[in-house]
Amino acid sequence: MSALVNAIVMLGMLVIVPAGLRLTDRPELDRTRRLWPFFAVPGAIALWLPRGATATALACGYAVGTVLLALHAPRRAARGRDLDPAGIALLTALVTPAVAATALVAERSGHELFGFDLGILALTVPHFHFAGFTAALIAGLVCRVADSPAGRFAALSVPIGTLLVLAGYFIGDWAELVGAVVLTAGMWTVGLLTWRMGRTEGRDRTTRLLLLSSAAVLVATMLLALSWALGEATGLPHPTLTWMAATHGLGNALGFALCSLLAWRRIRTDDPGRTGVLSDIELPDMELSATELSETESRTA
Repeated sequence: MSALVNAIVMLGMLVIVPAGLRLTDRPELDRTRRLWPFFAVPGAIALWLPRGATATALACGYAVGTVLLALHAPRRAARGRDLDPAGIALLTALVTPAVAATALVAERSGHELFGFDLGILALTVPHFHFAGFTAALIAGLVCRVADSPAGRFAALSVPIGTLLVLAGYFIGDWAELVGAVVLTAGMWTVGLLTWRMGRTEGRDRTTRLLLLSSAAVLVATMLLALSWALGEATGLPHPTLTWMAATHGLGNALGFALCSLLAWRRIRTDDPGRTGVLSDIELPDMELSATELSETESRTA
């Protein structure tokens, strides 16, 4: 299981996060994205080293990158930006890699952070790259396109469910089950809206296949997440952590996260307007430009 989890985490560090940041169309994130390999490569190396000082130092290097990314969230919120449902999902995506990096540093140092054993900390790392960063990012993108109650529900329930799952780590299994239910509801809504996008006329075959695949995978992977959380809370039979890593973890990494990002990348390349990702153009600046243009035309006349 360790090798599989490490491979999944490497995918998240080296591919998923930078690809996701590119889809945000936020210019202030460009520098962090360009520098990301300098943080992610040491973090990926740390996964394969024995626990100790070297692995911890490399993991700390990755943590620095995630903190720089997370700091964008409060700055944008303080300026009143990204406070709509889709924006809240984006802010959640910016913060969650730092949660994963914190768990990674603790696990690589052999420290049972907050009393959690090293195995749980190791699984927290992929969880907050995929159920955290990728799920929130895709929920926000879907909400931009499907500006409907379902889209807004998805954009809000995914961050809320992720936070409830995190809180459940500290409160208990029943609280974690509540978080899993909310997160599953949000992810299934994302899957439904993504499926509808995949059935839209005019999309090329590859993009449609990627969208439909990611939507279908969510049905199975989130059902597994529910069964595991229910079993932990009630004692009913449920999949083992090894089985969850090989099914839920791998399915979310490849079937949902990678397919979704590839699909959105193709949509953006083919027709940027169809992504629904809003650029940071200030309306007052646009109005000023229009006024200046009008004055210029008057002088010309």
